[in-house]
Amino acid sequence: MGSDIILIIVLGLLILMSAYFSATETAFSSANRIRLKSMAGAGNKRAALVLKMSDNFDRLLSTILIGNNIVNIVATSLATVLFTRHWGDMGVTLSTVVMTVLVLIFGEISPKSLAKESPEKFAMFSAPILKVIMILLTPLNWLFMKWKKLLSKLFKNKDTQSMTEEELMTIVEEAEEDGGIDEHEGELIRSAIEFNDVSVQDILTHRVDLIAIDDEMSNEEIKEVFLNNGLSRLPVYKDTIDHIIGVLHEKDFMAFLNKGGTDYHSVIQQVLFIPENMKISNLLRSLQKSKTHLAVVVDEFGGTAGIVTMEDILEELVGEIWDEHDEVVETFQKLDEVTTLVNCSADLDDLFEVLDIKQDPDSFDSTTVSGWVMEELDRLPEEGDSFAFEGYQVTVMKVDDRRVAQIKVVKEVQVSPEEE
Repeated sequence: MGSDIILIIVLGLLILMSAYFSATETAFSSANRIRLKSMAGAGNKRAALVLKMSDNFDRLLSTILIGNNIVNIVATSLATVLFTRHWGDMGVTLSTVVMTVLVLIFGEISPKSLAKESPEKFAMFSAPILKVIMILLTPLNWLFMKWKKLLSKLFKNKDTQSMTEEELMTIVEEAEEDGGIDEHEGELIRSAIEFNDVSVQDILTHRVDLIAIDDEMSNEEIKEVFLNNGLSRLPVYKDTIDHIIGVLHEKDFMAFLNKGGTDYHSVIQQVLFIPENMKISNLLRSLQKSKTHLAVVVDEFGGTAGIVTMEDILEELVGEIWDEHDEVVETFQKLDEVTTLVNCSADLDDLFEVLDIKQDPDSFDSTTVSGWVMEELDRLPEEGDSFAFEGYQVTVMKVDDRRVAQIKVVKEVQVSPEEE
């Protein structure tokens, strides 16, 4: 009788060890490395130990699996001895059933579920114990590491293990859902990740919207342009807008006039010329290097496509920046549940995103809403022109100098036969 009690106690300890190994496996595989690095940086030695052990995950996993299998096999053998002692041949069947249920519930499912709730906390709790077990099982680990190397040579994996941009975006979305970051912070991170993908042509101020100075203008005329437009820098051109010779700063110009100067050409500064397809990340570095805030964008024919400023780049990261001189323009103005007014200087992909249109914007030649409307109409637009697109009725509301300035987009509501 006394030996049976000892066997039962040993079985309980073995199931408890099985639970420990199962929970540890889940904790180490589910732990958030970023959170652990943060805690380790704050001086948490347990977190630093978890990270160190995770760096050699193959050895860690091998130790856990070896330990778990040893305790489960020993527990099953002892249970068989105990049950056959009391129930004879039936004891083997009873032992199998009882141990399967006990190991599944208390050795696998329950501990893994609990460890999943707070993996970092359990990993830090189990790390010192597991470190000792790893030392004890060093010979077996060495043997299995050699076996793994042999398998790696036989079955070579050509897949790269680097994190993709899509995976990083998924991590940001999960962090938002978990409440680790708010929606605004998530948007900033996504903008930073996509920063390298945006070209200058996507953010420039087009030549038709460009306010510039003819180098033949008088000082009074230039002063009037600065006062009327509230701009701090203006490109200066000779003869045509395609021949920009520099940029004039308002503060330099006003200081020049206050000193009684007459020929402002002496304070015109050199301007940076860049191609349309330059990435804005490269442009930012170029602007920093040249210590300027404005660059002229040149098209494939050498003409002026437009200008881009440091503010345009920052807006790609933080969203629209309005100052006291800007006229606040709402790009997408929702009038009711089915009607939206759209400023046609907006990007086409932004329109499709707002309206939840599944079409690929890259399948169109145009990048702006204005160009897309002209592409759909296949002619110069007039006020009142309309067309149907992907369940929406699009109507031209304003035309400015042969360009579409504003459209109204109305979602076509499907009426069921019962409602009719």
